[in-house]
Amino acid sequence: MHPITPPLQPILPILLCCDMDRTLIPNGVQPESPEARPRLRALCAHPQIHLVMVTGRHIDLVLEAMTYWDLPHPDFIIGDVGTSVYIPDERTNTWSIWPSWEAEIGPAWNGMTHADIIDLFADIAAITPQGRDRQGVFKASFFTDTAVNTEVLEAELTRRLWTLGIDARLVWSEDEAAGTGLLDVLPANASKLHAIEFLSYQRGYTPDRTVFAGDSGNDLEVLGSHINAVLVANAPAQVRAQACAAVVAAGAEKSLYIAQGGLFGMNGNYSAGVLEGLAHFLPETQPWMQL
Repeated sequence: MHPITPPLQPILPILLCCDMDRTLIPNGVQPESPEARPRLRALCAHPQIHLVMVTGRHIDLVLEAMTYWDLPHPDFIIGDVGTSVYIPDERTNTWSIWPSWEAEIGPAWNGMTHADIIDLFADIAAITPQGRDRQGVFKASFFTDTAVNTEVLEAELTRRLWTLGIDARLVWSEDEAAGTGLLDVLPANASKLHAIEFLSYQRGYTPDRTVFAGDSGNDLEVLGSHINAVLVANAPAQVRAQACAAVVAAGAEKSLYIAQGGLFGMNGNYSAGVLEGLAHFLPETQPWMQL
């Protein structure tokens, strides 16, 4: 008699969460490896890879960028710096806002929207509202001078928010290519990290099969968390230093991988860094990146 072969264990899906600008999208000053996005598309064609776009962009700009940059089609979209989550509507072949997430974060803003916050800060010359396509129901976005004293400014902004009963968090980042500072005002419990954790828990993804990739200041909360995270090689040196300090403080050094280049001869920038980091945490995915 032949021994009974035990049934193969099913391969659990991988939740790959990626920032867009200067992570998946090569719109920074550093060069992109030509094979990077084709290999990313090959990876995301694998049925066990469930892709999440995690971005500061509004849904319309997400979809526009996906077409322009020939990015893979995601399974979920976390937009507006974590203040909106979209799920596919198979009946209409469109994207629908996920009501569960709005119910989770909405109470922090006490019935207010981004328009109320823009009006509240209208007299502050150091910040200028971004365009309407950069705003969200629970996201007020501004341009800032990179030389502004953010600590002093944040104290005044926070004081004003509290007068309206708005429990908010302020996220500062920088558009390296444009040379300008960015500020997002969000509900206190809305973030890329919380949105990823909420999605992962609600949809049954395991922590060891969840990987995040990013490059900028508004990715730092995830980069410095318990989630396996990848910092692409084109990330600014300041973000790299802050991310390293965050994981050391949290005792989570093994959860952060900094792309160096070398995988398939690529440079580690943008999508190449995403693939490199994923192969580091989950080596079985490397064959899925073959062209």
